[in-house]
Amino acid sequence: MENKNKKLNTELVLNAYRAGLFPMAENSNTSEIFWVDPEVRGIIPLDKFHISRSLKKLLRKKPYSIKFNYNFEQVIQACAEQSERRNETWINQTIIAAYSELFKQECAHTVECWVDGTLAGGLYGLTIGGAFFGESMFSKRPNASKIALVYLVDRLFERGFVLLDTQFLTQHLKNFGAIEVKREKYIKLLSSAVSLDRSFHGRETFDEESELSRILQSNTQTS
Repeated sequence: MENKNKKLNTELVLNAYRAGLFPMAENSNTSEIFWVDPEVRGIIPLDKFHISRSLKKLLRKKPYSIKFNYNFEQVIQACAEQSERRNETWINQTIIAAYSELFKQECAHTVECWVDGTLAGGLYGLTIGGAFFGESMFSKRPNASKIALVYLVDRLFERGFVLLDTQFLTQHLKNFGAIEVKREKYIKLLSSAVSLDRSFHGRETFDEESELSRILQSNTQTS
C-alpha cells in the first residue's frame, strides 16, 4: 500500500506499528512511502541475546562514550546516508520528518556511540508500550553499531520491555540471537507488548560504568 502524501502523520505511523505494519521508501530520493507487512518478522528475544567473547572484550576497553537520545537528527541522517557498503537506503525525507517529530513526542529514541566529540555509530527506533521497533543502524567507526545494540538490549531488558522487533532477519542480527517468527505469532507478541506500560526515558544522563558492569556480568549468552 502506497502513501502519495509527502507528509507522514505520526499518529498514523504509531497506529500502523500497533497493527504490525511499518513504512519504507523505495529509495532516499522519492517522497513517497509504502507500508510493509511481512509474512515473517525478525525479532531478538531479549533473554536469548548473544554477545561474542571478542565483543565483550572490546566492551571492557570502553572504546566509545554511550549516549541515549542525544542527537536524533544526526543519527537518522547518518542512517540515511549512502556508503560503500550501502548504495541506497529506504530512509527518505518523508520518513526523516515523521520520525524527527516522533522523537519530539518521546516515541522515537537513539543509542549513540561517541568518541572525541564525534558520532561514531548508533541506531534509532520507536517504542510503544513494552515494544521497541528497531529501524536502522550505522557505523562510521569499527563495531560502533554493535556496541549500540548491546546497550539497547541492556536498556530494554532492565526496563521490562518484552519485544525487540528488527523487521527483517540478517546474518549480522542472527549473530546476536535474532530469529524469524511468522506473522500470526508476531501479532500475538506485539499485542501483548504494546499493552504494557514501559518507558525508554528521554534525554537523560546515566551511569555508564554501572551499565557496562551489568552488561558484562549478565547472563547473556556468550561464545
